[in-house]
Amino acid sequence: MPQSTNGRKLRYGIVGLGHIAQVAVLPAFEHAKKNSVLAAFVSDDQKKLKELGRNYGVDELYDYDHFDECLREAELDAVYIALPNNLHKDFTIRAAEAGVHVLCEKPMAMNSEECVQMIEAADRNNVKLMIAYRLHFEEANMKMVEVCKTKKIGDPRLFNSTFTLQVKEGNIRTKGGMGGGPLYDIGIYCINAARYLFQAEPLEVTALAASSDDERFESIDETVGAVMRFPDERIATFVCSFGASDKGRYDVVGTEGHCSMDPAYDYAMELKYEIKQGNRTIEKEIPKRDQFAPELLHFSDCIINDTIPEPNGLEGLADMLVIEAINESLMTGRTVGVKLLEKDSRPGPEQVMKKPGVDKPKLVHAESGSK
Repeated sequence: MPQSTNGRKLRYGIVGLGHIAQVAVLPAFEHAKKNSVLAAFVSDDQKKLKELGRNYGVDELYDYDHFDECLREAELDAVYIALPNNLHKDFTIRAAEAGVHVLCEKPMAMNSEECVQMIEAADRNNVKLMIAYRLHFEEANMKMVEVCKTKKIGDPRLFNSTFTLQVKEGNIRTKGGMGGGPLYDIGIYCINAARYLFQAEPLEVTALAASSDDERFESIDETVGAVMRFPDERIATFVCSFGASDKGRYDVVGTEGHCSMDPAYDYAMELKYEIKQGNRTIEKEIPKRDQFAPELLHFSDCIINDTIPEPNGLEGLADMLVIEAINESLMTGRTVGVKLLEKDSRPGPEQVMKKPGVDKPKLVHAESGSK
């Protein structure tokens, strides 16, 4: 739950005004106004800057070449980085060196080395770094954490997830050099879910990839699947794809029952879960909610009260270590061990915040990446 803010409101700069920023992040400030306010926009699209600045009453407008000037002049407390994945590290480090706290979209970076550099920059400059794992504050997913942790389905043994969509041709998600591809974009949700449901880090992975001759997949894999072995001989599997119809669900099978979510990962619609133990079945639908305002509220609270965000940089690094092992397995055709990372904190029901869903705003030079 949010801590006391003492009436203080932190000034945020939004870096990148693409689809996710416009459809979810900017509207979320209405529900986060207890401790967070929009103060600056950074984009190379002048139409976005002018129209969105006018719509949200933001006067501090900068292009990317003047990002450092923005950090110096706009009196920012924090930035929300919603840029392509290959730019996360650079902009995070520049903000940290200016003494500005950073809330960065996932995946955290292109590789674990970049993640470490971001963490070290934040530590060196005494600023907070949080990675935008919105589902760590979402009721249904955290209910599944409680179900697994309290062994309401017995000992959780198996996890399986499918996350697929049809990506639009030319979308940034299809550009491998910019951190595109289904593993980085949507597979990370499956990896993160397995980790928070099992409350552990995987030990090793085995992966396969497949692609059709579709032009969308010239520089990325169309489909990636992986098997992850966790401690206590638990197995997690997932398949993610940019070439299949929309689907996003997971199932956890325990020794005495099972639980599932379908849909599991969406932010633009209701989420549903089912818990089954013996002859008893519980089903619940969670209405569409604002999953981004809780991130802002939590991060601002952490800055104001000088506490460690959950999820912080180590959470982003943990997922990246798994992604790197999967990529190595894809290249070698072998099972690959995951580098060990000790984590003290895990998401749970105590972090849940319920904010009403937001209507989709009018978009400026932005569109969804899926068909």
